[in-house]
Amino acid sequence: MNLHNSIKTIFTLIFLVPSIGFAQKVNPSNGLAEREYLVKTLVRIADPVLTALSQNKLKETMPIEAKVSKDRVYSSHLEAFGRLLGGMAPWLELGPDETPEGKLRKKYIDLSVQCIKNATNPNAVDFLNFNKGRQPLVDAAFFADALLRAPNQLWGNLDEQTKKNTIAALKSSRDILPSFSNWLMFSATVEAALQKFDKSGDKMRLDYALKQHMQWYKGDGMYGDGPDFHFDYYNSFVIQPMLLGVTKVLKDEKLDTKKYYELVLERAKRYADIQERLISPEGTFPPVGRSIAYRFGAFQLLSQIALMKQLPAHIKPAQVRSALYAVIKRQVEMPNTFDDKGWLKIGFAGHQPEVGETYISTGSLYLCSQAFLMLGLPATDDFWQAPYADWTSKRAWKGEDFPIDHALKEEN
Repeated sequence: MNLHNSIKTIFTLIFLVPSIGFAQKVNPSNGLAEREYLVKTLVRIADPVLTALSQNKLKETMPIEAKVSKDRVYSSHLEAFGRLLGGMAPWLELGPDETPEGKLRKKYIDLSVQCIKNATNPNAVDFLNFNKGRQPLVDAAFFADALLRAPNQLWGNLDEQTKKNTIAALKSSRDILPSFSNWLMFSATVEAALQKFDKSGDKMRLDYALKQHMQWYKGDGMYGDGPDFHFDYYNSFVIQPMLLGVTKVLKDEKLDTKKYYELVLERAKRYADIQERLISPEGTFPPVGRSIAYRFGAFQLLSQIALMKQLPAHIKPAQVRSALYAVIKRQVEMPNTFDDKGWLKIGFAGHQPEVGETYISTGSLYLCSQAFLMLGLPATDDFWQAPYADWTSKRAWKGEDFPIDHALKEEN
């Protein structure tokens, strides 16, 4: 074979034969296949935590990977449980049914209820720390958020003594003084749950947290973390999801006299729009700011807005579904994301202990479960039934038309 024919053969293999090399095309998944994968991934993350806590063996068996393990061992267990349950709650709230997924939900509803019983029982081996040190306030809030997101399947399935224990555990977190930052939303979220389930929410703590965050709004759908703006994912990790949760309770309780909920929702929709554009065609996103060991938990807000059916009109639900699926799949399948017993390990893409700040421990990592909020939409919803759709950056980098981005402008 002469040189000319050799070159011709190489070009034919690369450009004309789609089943060879990097020219191979991957057919997009359909929505139900993506949902099945996401459900399997969520329960894979959840199993070690819920199984251990349901058996009063969480403190005994959960590894604590942390730079400051001596300090974290007292709070990491509540971190794992509260954060995990907050992400699972909308899926659990769908309740059991006779489908395979519905039967799976029944299993995890029962496990979660038993876990709550053990976590809040002062006489249980796995009674969790809600008030020693400072960190428990954070995760009492994530636990409270889970109850707000699944009032029927979580709170509604608790026996009366466990309800009393839960209220007492949440109230005990009031001993912790929140920082002048996003931490105000932790106090507010605890109080929102106490107001919904016990009518004992502290109106002053609620009002103070909301007023401060209104003052910290920086424009274009983003709040400062305290008085200063930080380029990180805390608008999604904490601030906007908890603002939505708290103001929704106040609205339902006829306490939202300033109509914060509508304002917070419009800003959240704008930030969700920005988040959708941050997902690259390859299913990656910038590792900026602190707490990137929370992995795809960075997209809690986008998932929540999809769950609420409040996506901006120019965003198809299917493109959010497929974008979040791509991100979750890419990160969760990185080697060494889990240890040999299924517990999460510190990292952004795999095991990278160096990305774990001093406040990060094994339990912290379960904030990633917040990206699964969209599973609260049933399998029959158009979110899962609609055909595959490219997300914005994928369309843009393919040279296709895509909507121009515009800042959110508010009337003074």
